[in-house]
Amino acid sequence: MNTRRSTLKSLALIAVAVALPFGSASAADAKPKVALVMKSLANEFFQTMQDGAKAHQKQHAAQYTLIANGIKDETDTAAQIKIIQQMMVEKVDALVLAPADSKALVPVVKEAIDKGIIVVNIDNKLDDAALKEKGIVVPFVGPDNRAGAKLVGDYLAKQLKAGDKVGILEGVSTTTNAQQRTAGFQDAMKAVGANVVGVQSGQWEMDKGNMVASAMLREHPDLTALLCGNDNMALGAVAAVKTAGKAGKVKVVGYDNISAIKPMLADGRVLATADQFAAQQAVFGIETALKAIAAKTPQKDLPGTVQTPVKLITK
Repeated sequence: MNTRRSTLKSLALIAVAVALPFGSASAADAKPKVALVMKSLANEFFQTMQDGAKAHQKQHAAQYTLIANGIKDETDTAAQIKIIQQMMVEKVDALVLAPADSKALVPVVKEAIDKGIIVVNIDNKLDDAALKEKGIVVPFVGPDNRAGAKLVGDYLAKQLKAGDKVGILEGVSTTTNAQQRTAGFQDAMKAVGANVVGVQSGQWEMDKGNMVASAMLREHPDLTALLCGNDNMALGAVAAVKTAGKAGKVKVVGYDNISAIKPMLADGRVLATADQFAAQQAVFGIETALKAIAAKTPQKDLPGTVQTPVKLITK
């Protein structure tokens, strides 16, 4: 796992250009250029997203070229803004964005739109109020995160009883998907009467998730479950449970269904997760952008939401 994480981190700020380089042939130049800008490629979820996008472009090489970028860590919004600014310099035709922050990315998104670039939002929804303030419309292609988290929480709830103490590991708290997943977990815990003793941010990362989970376990020795907003944090929580000597006593759930979580689902260290189909999200986002380009649809007339599936995954 450590080797894989190191490899993915080394890829984080590398632009992956698919198909022909931009100035090499007039035929290539005539095709739309689509930029996929993601969060941290150290997170397997976004590596999977990139792989899905690359596979789609390979199958449709005559239709568009693709540049895929990711930032080093989940909270580096400044780096993500710089990537988008570089994509404007590259004169891309479309930007498909998984924003690291729901509000901080809105101003640079407006810059891109003002330059005639079609922008499609995937994974983490841009803040509605911030979009309205800037007077722009950006379609969101992604799942209902609250409903997905409630699926996971409801499954866990079957093994809880009223009054049981649980903790929630939230993603980056300024992101809409983190907030929605926490709300979904809260919905499920409220329905069963469980006591949520804390909601703390693990910033989507394994190490920080481990630190938060360890602190919760120390503060609440009778904790019965940890609900994690993504699988990276769930990996950290599992390690914290083991270190605390509570393996098998504290239940852990996650969200994303990355490959690293599957052995833990199999042996019970993780009870459940949700698959939100990372590769499909990227493809749906790219296809939404390509349709807009082909039809010459202005940004303001793009659809508001294209909902993608989410599925409960258990042993």
